Amino acid sequence: MAQKKSDILLEQIRAGLPMTRGQKLNLIWQLSIPSILAQITSVMMFFIDQSMVGRIGVEAAAACGLVESSAWLCGSLSSAASMGFSVQVAHFIGANDFEKARSVFRHGIVCTLLFSLLVAGIGLLICGRLPYWLGGGADIAHDASIYFGVFMLVVPFMQMGGLAGAMLKCSGNMRIPSVVSVMMCILDVCFNYVFIFEFHLGVLGVALGTALAEIICASIQAYFAIFRSDMLRLVGRLERMKWQWNYVKNALKISVPMAAQSMLMSGAQIVSTMIVAPLGNVAIAANTFAITAESLCYMPGYGIGEAATTLIGQSMGAARRELCRSFARMTVFSGMAVMAAMGVIMYILAPQLMGLMTPETEIVELGAAILRIEAFAEPMFAASIVCYSAFVGAGDTLKPAIMNLCSMWFVRLTLAALLARDYGLRGVWFAMAVELTFRGLIFLYRLFRGNWMKAVAKA
Repeated sequence: MAQKKSDILLEQIRAGLPMTRGQKLNLIWQLSIPSILAQITSVMMFFIDQSMVGRIGVEAAAACGLVESSAWLCGSLSSAASMGFSVQVAHFIGANDFEKARSVFRHGIVCTLLFSLLVAGIGLLICGRLPYWLGGGADIAHDASIYFGVFMLVVPFMQMGGLAGAMLKCSGNMRIPSVVSVMMCILDVCFNYVFIFEFHLGVLGVALGTALAEIICASIQAYFAIFRSDMLRLVGRLERMKWQWNYVKNALKISVPMAAQSMLMSGAQIVSTMIVAPLGNVAIAANTFAITAESLCYMPGYGIGEAATTLIGQSMGAARRELCRSFARMTVFSGMAVMAAMGVIMYILAPQLMGLMTPETEIVELGAAILRIEAFAEPMFAASIVCYSAFVGAGDTLKPAIMNLCSMWFVRLTLAALLARDYGLRGVWFAMAVELTFRGLIFLYRLFRGNWMKAVAKA
């Protein structure tokens, strides 16, 4: 019933019908709640991984944490590639041109598959040396290489699942990706338990369990997008694929700034890891576990951001400028309110969150302290997340990417490098909180200034 309600409200956008404030809020939350659940369960998978690794030992936790930012880089590149095509699909759906939307989907499958094979190949070539490049010691390098190598093997499956999920979301179907994310979390728990505690494979068991869960769930998501979606289904139609370089060109305009941002942002995360690495294995493990725990707090922001991308994308396709503006502001303030509440919860429950992932008292105490520093920055972090997602829905990715990069490299890393020597990991996380607050302010300024609306005017 919820899916039908959201479909009816989305049809009002495409049909050019007026919408009340209540209908807009209703649609925002109809799309956001499944997406929030999907984001949270996705993070829960990493949370569970880290919890199980924490039971193996500090070295195993440090091994996974050392290469985690590099693995996230590959995942973010895959996501950027998918968004280049899914945003176009949202625009065509908003314009009621479903045939062109399906044509873009076909182009996306071909291009992103080739791209993911390239990323996987590069990752497998460097997995043996990567831990040493990141400053890891010989005691954790072997396990870190195994973890990263297995992750690279499933990148093509992640790419296909991510593309299918992005297409479903841009069509307004948040339900299937949400259910699949919950399923992935359950499968991850089951597989990890078997490989870690029954077969005693250690870090390899964590990697294998996650890989199997990813492969199964990516296949399910692709099935629903390719075979079952009313708008996007490719099988059983008489349409022939005619290659259109314009779709690829438009995808590159959207994806390249996002991919460059992902590379440089993940590069910044890697530099941050290198700043933390000399502080010792306890600091590396506490930093890794705290990042995972904090992600439970900011995932609702990404869930609302996905709803913003869909709503702005379809409103742009329907050439409804004022509706774009209204949805952007309403989603941003909704995200800030939710993440402010999550920040309070994280501050209160910081020791318990860390305790779920490791029994080591020293790691728990340090992790709880840095989480409480970060809690104050969550509302402005939400502003940057949802604003960026709204800009992506409008196809405006270059300037927001530059804003993210300047904030990360010139504010966070500079301040972290200065504070780490005297204040250790607490100084690094204080720098992070300052930078996220600054980033949120500049994104809010751009949102209200309205320059991003130029892309909507050209629709």
